[in-house]
Amino acid sequence: MRMPSLLAATALTAACILPALAADAPATGAPPGLNLSAPGVAWLGFVAPKAPDYAVARTFNDYSNPPNGIGPVSDGPAHPYANNEVAREMRVPPTYRVADLDNASGKNLMPWAREAVQKQNELALKERNGETREARCWETGVPAFHLNPGAMRIVQTPKEVVLFLVGRTRHIWLNVPHSRNPKPSWYGESVGHYEGDTLVVDTNGFNDKTFVDSYRTPHTDKLHVVERFRLIDGGNTLEVAFTVDDPGAFYKPWSGTRNRHKVVNPNIRIAEPDCSEANDDYFNIGLEPVPTADKPAF
Repeated sequence: MRMPSLLAATALTAACILPALAADAPATGAPPGLNLSAPGVAWLGFVAPKAPDYAVARTFNDYSNPPNGIGPVSDGPAHPYANNEVAREMRVPPTYRVADLDNASGKNLMPWAREAVQKQNELALKERNGETREARCWETGVPAFHLNPGAMRIVQTPKEVVLFLVGRTRHIWLNVPHSRNPKPSWYGESVGHYEGDTLVVDTNGFNDKTFVDSYRTPHTDKLHVVERFRLIDGGNTLEVAFTVDDPGAFYKPWSGTRNRHKVVNPNIRIAEPDCSEANDDYFNIGLEPVPTADKPAF
């Protein structure tokens, strides 16, 4: 399966320079143990192991399960998933994702959501519409924002934290309450605060047009996501642990993690990829169309 064109251009290529949001400001408002925006620092979603390692390769563009409790929708023994990195490392053919609807996470789906995932499973087994929503150039929403393995740059200021990840941007407003009636949007309204050396981010106000994962698990506009960003492994790994709650789609909240690894390169720039270029369904394999505006914006 091909990887999305925007991923192939990961954020280590020079394309556009970060906005001047005080990345080098003397005070970021962050605790000393959570400086995520040092010059030349980015957070990569995947680092290839020196030797073939299925467990590591599996995390290329997937969540990890929480220590306990219900985790994200995943594959199962009947249809094991091999992403491009697993295929390369283990020398097996890549496959499309087919969700296991009989494990705890599958049984946590409400009937309408379960039916939607089952329909996607049927398409994937026919090798149709098997690419992720991100691969089709759509906005990903949260927590799916974190699935891209490209390099993420972070800018911290006393009033906001900004995440830049392969052509996508999220704003996290610090130490403020949620709006009374936030307008539904792709990434919702994110507000955050520091608890010790952890950035806690609370996001609501989503539209219902995204999926929460790469299995195309749907959600409603009642979606509520809480993320906890902290540094582990001596500051070399950024752990993002999150909890997803949506009483319209899931019987119970579920959790996951997505780690990113520190890379230091003074020449790091954020790429601005043209995802829609050469991304049409040329071979008529039932791919979802890329987003297209009804009229020009300029």
